[in-house]
Amino acid sequence: MAEMETTQFDAELSLFKYDNLEQLPANYRDLGLDERTERIEAALAELSDDIVILGHNYQRKEIVDHADFIGDSYQLSKEAAAADADYVVFGGVTFMAESADIITDDDQSVILPSMEASCPMAGMAEALQVDTAWAEITGATDERIIPITYMNSYADLKAFCAEQGGLVCTSSNAHKAFEYAFEKGDKVLFLPDKHLGENTAHRLGMQDEIVTWDPWDPQGTAPADAAANDIILWDGYCQVHERFQKSHIERLRQERPDAGVVVHPECRREVVEAADIVGSTSTIIDTVEAADPGDTWAIGTEVHLANHLARWNPDVEVLPLCGDACMDCDAMRQIDPNYLTWVLEELVEGRERNVIEVAPEEKQLARVAIDRMLEI
Repeated sequence: MAEMETTQFDAELSLFKYDNLEQLPANYRDLGLDERTERIEAALAELSDDIVILGHNYQRKEIVDHADFIGDSYQLSKEAAAADADYVVFGGVTFMAESADIITDDDQSVILPSMEASCPMAGMAEALQVDTAWAEITGATDERIIPITYMNSYADLKAFCAEQGGLVCTSSNAHKAFEYAFEKGDKVLFLPDKHLGENTAHRLGMQDEIVTWDPWDPQGTAPADAAANDIILWDGYCQVHERFQKSHIERLRQERPDAGVVVHPECRREVVEAADIVGSTSTIIDTVEAADPGDTWAIGTEVHLANHLARWNPDVEVLPLCGDACMDCDAMRQIDPNYLTWVLEELVEGRERNVIEVAPEEKQLARVAIDRMLEI
């Protein structure tokens, strides 16, 4: 663990944080659909009420078919906390499993089936890295800066924000988090998604108060120049949502003028401006579910949600905005159904594999950041 400069707890780079997670055993790697489905169902029957399976909206069909709950990351964590199950198996990525561990009871074990399911955007804002930038930026101004981190971040960054007077936000309440921060301080440091931060600034009419802080560029914005702006955006992004281009929407308008376009606010500003509706995964789902039979909607988010919506709403034509390969999240794809088979059968044998456990001090502080979000 490394000592942070501006906080009272230690943090570690995400690469080393969960070195206890295990790879899939060789005898599980070649399971076919029928065999693993039978084995998953048998394990679930054996575990009964002792287990709850969470399937993120971006997971493949083979995972969500076995999920007790399907939704976005924080919604799923709340479902896990409300469930009286000993084991929570999270079909998502590392930061999501951490969030579930933060808000579930101490006697509940959170399991991430695959050790490879790590969100690249969360890794773009390591707490140790943010701590160094924080010292530089706050040292260049006497005004108070409030840090806000998107839910798509590691637990130690959530804890960092709490200790510095900040909070967590989701894509649907980021504007409220900004308003909270400006009530408490003078400026905002928003992490790690610059696109969500920029789109939120536009929503609040503060688009002229933005600067981007690139922690990888030693010749980038000087701390004093960053601190001269009201909104400092960390230079991070979702690799899926960054791939969407305005040209994708323009091409769709030409080929399918009858189609509406709904995109996630993690998309680039020009994509958000060109879309008909912008919102969280819940907004995207609600848009398709509220559509009239025969309507067509192009979806600007991860491809598996688009695929789910097409299956769940057969009377509505659902189109991926830029194609399957463009919209696929490789981190989510790491939750292979063979991994699910393995961790479930291990639980039947009384062995917990790939447990995600947040350190107690981090957990306590991260919960403070989440509680502040809930207050708004």
